[in-house]
Amino acid sequence: MCESRTQTVFGVGNRQADWLIVGEAPGADEDRQGEPFVGRAGKLLNPMLEAIGLKREQVFIANILKCRPPDNRDPAPAEAASCRPFLERQIALIQPRIILAVGRIAAQNLLNTDTPIGKLRGEIHFLGAARIPLVVTYHPAYLLRSPREKRKSWDDLRLARRALTAAPSAAT
Repeated sequence: MCESRTQTVFGVGNRQADWLIVGEAPGADEDRQGEPFVGRAGKLLNPMLEAIGLKREQVFIANILKCRPPDNRDPAPAEAASCRPFLERQIALIQPRIILAVGRIAAQNLLNTDTPIGKLRGEIHFLGAARIPLVVTYHPAYLLRSPREKRKSWDDLRLARRALTAAPSAAT
């Protein structure tokens, strides 16, 4: 993938953020600008975050893949596996109190499952030995194509906010 990308899209945001937002892979806009969620999906993600009282600058945003897949295709399992150590290191450094998995690819890779996103939503999962609360929601790109599903994402965001409130802080 490094041969077809413009640049690596590692992540952006507050490195001490409570919230880590994880998407699937950079798209064309992200590849050009070197920042995740700057295209149409990002323009929807920002107000989604604002709806629960967060500004983009308060969270850290990353992807499963750090390079854009050719033709914007879904990431192959081997590609996700090769980028996994980078994401794991980001999680270890940021020490988020909550992870929001945005979309099927992110959710299935983080949770190491092939369960459909509709069955992963609506509950709090836990990631790794640190048992970081993880909530799954639809990708903003999907919501742009299926606006009737926005209500479900709103429910997911509220669930994540409640999970964060219930989670112990890093200081304790």
